[in-house]
Amino acid sequence: MGDTGADGVAAEGLEGFRRELTGYCYRMLGSYAEAEDAVQETLVRAWRGIDRFEGRSTLRSWVYRIATNVCMDALASGKRRALPMDLSGPSEGGTPPAPVEDSVLWVEPCPGGDPETAATTGESVRLAFVAALQHLPPRQRATVILRDVLGFSALEVADLHGSTVASANSALQRARATLADRRGATDVAAGRTSDGGVRRVLAERYAAAFSRHDMEELNMLLHVDATLCLPPYAKWMRGIPDIRAWLAGPAIGCRGSRLVPTTANGSPAFGQYRPHPDGGTGYVPWALQVVEFSGDRISGITAFRDTDRLFPLFGLPDRLGEDLGLDVPG
Repeated sequence: MGDTGADGVAAEGLEGFRRELTGYCYRMLGSYAEAEDAVQETLVRAWRGIDRFEGRSTLRSWVYRIATNVCMDALASGKRRALPMDLSGPSEGGTPPAPVEDSVLWVEPCPGGDPETAATTGESVRLAFVAALQHLPPRQRATVILRDVLGFSALEVADLHGSTVASANSALQRARATLADRRGATDVAAGRTSDGGVRRVLAERYAAAFSRHDMEELNMLLHVDATLCLPPYAKWMRGIPDIRAWLAGPAIGCRGSRLVPTTANGSPAFGQYRPHPDGGTGYVPWALQVVEFSGDRISGITAFRDTDRLFPLFGLPDRLGEDLGLDVPG
């Protein structure tokens, strides 16, 4: 592959694509861990094959062709990741969830993204959008991400897929139609988006109200059709009455929780810690809450219970001491 210096320059140039490739592969696969693995495999293949890059397309397009093939291989099993609302209708809030759905591959949260700018970037990494993408065939999924999120031209996408421009445009139209149907059926936030300042204030108020178990304040913050879902349970709720019934009933143990701010999928998120169940001091991990918004209301809360894996990924501590005050984003 040439001399060591040339290899170093090539490797450095390829490494510069890691961050954007991770976002692409995450949208394709619905799993941050799988996306990281896919990006690593992409860069290894690209580095090994850099001598075969002839410059007939941009280096970026060439790398994305490799990433697309890696993701297609990963999706070959046909198993689709989902959120609870993809599996069944909403349930009553006052009833406990059924046993954990271990057989389901769940859409997972990804760390990072700037809540201040999410509204201006089309919110293309929101959980609801990533989940909707999973309903598309892999080629359509790649096409709509490349065109509508990453700004590739129809010609670039056609070249990447080895197809015609007409075929690429047809795939894009079908993908957009499917996404519009999914958004209209399930996504409260398909309406107005909220700017970063509004999100920040709402997140602060939500963290304080949730910790106090202040149902009246939560009523003020929630959209009338807000959703609450609880992967890995299939249970999810829609609407303020059922969310209140859940928090005042089966989830009453969340009273007195502490919420530590983080960011997931371009939205404010919180590591939720419940009071020690045995009456001991401090607080123990309970869930990663991802909070989404529509206008000046909270439109969705997704509480992921896999804290052993997610809290380290999001840089959250494995416990909180008794002396911690209420922690909300500033």
